[in-house]
Amino acid sequence: MDRIKRISTEILERYAESFGTDFDQNKVTLKKIAIVRSKLLRNRIAGFITANLRRETTEKGSSDRTTEPEIQ
Repeated sequence: MDRIKRISTEILERYAESFGTDFDQNKVTLKKIAIVRSKLLRNRIAGFITANLRRETTEKGSSDRTTEPEIQ
């Protein structure tokens, strides 16, 4: 597992309720939670967290769907 994924998963395990699907808000939250010296690294971690949470919400939305209604 690469560094971005590892760090992002650790942060999400501890602070999942603090993050959402907005990238800019996740950057601010990450800045408050962790000390990341590199701007590029912080942006990549925030981007991974954002993409991960967006993916989870779309998967939940598609799994909640029932079968399509029949055309009569």
